[in-house]
Amino acid sequence: MARIKGSTPTRNRRKRVLKQAKGYFGSKHLLYRTAHEQVMHSLRYSWVDRRQLKREMRKLWIARINAAARINGMSYSNLMHGLKLAGNNMNRKMLSEIAIHDEKGFASICETAKKALAK
Repeated sequence: MARIKGSTPTRNRRKRVLKQAKGYFGSKHLLYRTAHEQVMHSLRYSWVDRRQLKREMRKLWIARINAAARINGMSYSNLMHGLKLAGNNMNRKMLSEIAIHDEKGFASICETAKKALAK
């Protein structure tokens, strides 16, 4: 069989990696070996951080709801339990937005939860 040197695919693969490494510090955007290593790490970090962002946002929403609930004389857990008993299936993101932008509306939601807990 004839010898095949594969220069074009190799060059294209390396150019693609170096293009992904654009903006990295030092030799990480110039040298293929270090650039490839950094790009692999960066892709892994981006995958992990997309999942961590979801966790962090949920924690933020819960903290906001808890603060607003305590202003209205309830704890977060009592509020969520009362809403569940009342049949209110509003998600935490929406509750957080209501707590920030509409204090009277959130107070009425808290009253709904209190009534459901009293029953």
